Amino acid sequence: MRPRWPRRVFAQVLLVQLLLTTGVTTLAAGLFLAPLGSQLDDQAEHRALAIAQTTAAQPGLARDLLAHRPAPGGPVQAGAERVRRATGASYVVVVDNRGIRYSHTTPSEIGRHVSTDPGPALTGREWTGIERGTLGRSARGKVPLRDERGDIVGAVSVGIAYGSVRALLLDAVPGVLMYAGAALGVGALAAGAVSWRLRKRTHGIELSEISALLDEREAMLHGIREGVLALDRRGRVRLVNDEAQRLLGLGPEATGRPLDDVLPPGRTTDVLAGRVAGADLLTVWGGRVLVANRMETADGGAVATLRDRTELELLGRELDGIRGLTEALRAQDHEHANQLHTIVGLLELNLYEEAVAFVAEVSGAHRATAEQVTERVREPMVSALLVGKSAVAAERGVALRLSEATHLPPRVVDSRDLVTVLGNLVDNALDAAGTVRDGAAGGRPAAEPFVEVELRAEGSTVVLRVSDNGPGVPEGAAELVFTDGWSTKEPPAHRRRGLGLSLVRRLAERYGGSARVGERDGGGAVFTVELPEALLELEGARR
Repeated sequence: MRPRWPRRVFAQVLLVQLLLTTGVTTLAAGLFLAPLGSQLDDQAEHRALAIAQTTAAQPGLARDLLAHRPAPGGPVQAGAERVRRATGASYVVVVDNRGIRYSHTTPSEIGRHVSTDPGPALTGREWTGIERGTLGRSARGKVPLRDERGDIVGAVSVGIAYGSVRALLLDAVPGVLMYAGAALGVGALAAGAVSWRLRKRTHGIELSEISALLDEREAMLHGIREGVLALDRRGRVRLVNDEAQRLLGLGPEATGRPLDDVLPPGRTTDVLAGRVAGADLLTVWGGRVLVANRMETADGGAVATLRDRTELELLGRELDGIRGLTEALRAQDHEHANQLHTIVGLLELNLYEEAVAFVAEVSGAHRATAEQVTERVREPMVSALLVGKSAVAAERGVALRLSEATHLPPRVVDSRDLVTVLGNLVDNALDAAGTVRDGAAGGRPAAEPFVEVELRAEGSTVVLRVSDNGPGVPEGAAELVFTDGWSTKEPPAHRRRGLGLSLVRRLAERYGGSARVGERDGGGAVFTVELPEALLELEGARR
């Protein structure tokens, strides 16, 4: 059966690392042993050469060579054998300038011509090398033999048995293999540790599964309608999906940069960076109401999710408006029923003139209120908002009145933004003024609650000012009231508090204007919003 390649990532990595470790260890051992053999050969050759040089330098050797014939019992053979036994060489051979042996380990070879070429030594050169002779393969050193006058009279050849050199190499192999085995063991342990850690990090999944999971992750992150922003342990953006790019106005270049460099300072940045703790945190960004959640990851980073609640908030505010209008209509229905009963009674009593006067008085009062609003506020949507808020205010027992300085021409660029700003300010003012009727200190009657609205145009700039005689803004909270989620009132069941004024400021800043709050003379609060370029210029003014 053919061996199967493992499918798990950690097993593949372990197998590859073991193969690499074994291969590297084997290669290292071979690279060590190969030059070791050459080094041993060189050492044997130099040793043989040194013995030959020492033998040739002996006094009387050249004289004995010239004075005697080659014989097993001659003085040359005796001196050579003495050197051989003292140095442990395989042989010490002395030859004359014709190549005839005067000494040899085997006496019968004395007097015969040497089996290898003595030419280099007889010409005055020293020679080393590996050769095979009558005694087998050996490492040899050959030097010239000179007489007292320096003339070459022969040569000295010394051999070191090659078997001893090989034995030294074989003796070194176990040590090399031991070190190689230790290195292999350490490498295997390291490979096992890396594989175990990889198995823990990859949860034992296959390589193909990793690719599939990555594709699914990309499809999910860029397909869901919820913004996802991932940060590393240093606060740098690691991932931002398409929805998060849309909600935060970011681009792909934000990846890899610190969050504080990508987003300007504000509550949204603080929430995403984890400087504000909590679940389902509300924040306003670019006119959008976002719900943010942040979760820490095991590597020290974090993943933040963003949901767009703008439409829900708008629906909630519309629900509040409809509920208020419903209450106002219910109150008006009750008031109209009483008025009809009065008219019916006057008619039954035949008081026709009084009935006509009563009807004229009632209808004139409502008509006067609507005409007063539309005469000063020429923008239909804004005037309709004020008329509707007047009915809500009347139901709450709060007087909603227009300032004498109010005048808004029908040249609003985007009436929806103006309605959003004015509606939020009036709603907050009505809530604040409604607390006045709770009574005054010491049992004295409470002051009549009222809300005053001022709308005027200064060139192309719209200035809104809404004041009330409520309790006013708490001390030191002039800037906090415009912060996302800040409120002194309990939130209703269907939505959260603390977003209206934040939206007001964001819309004002979008127009390049401002939103601020101050104290009203006599008590209460005054909110002022300036919206530059909110009105279209007249043709004559442009010319």
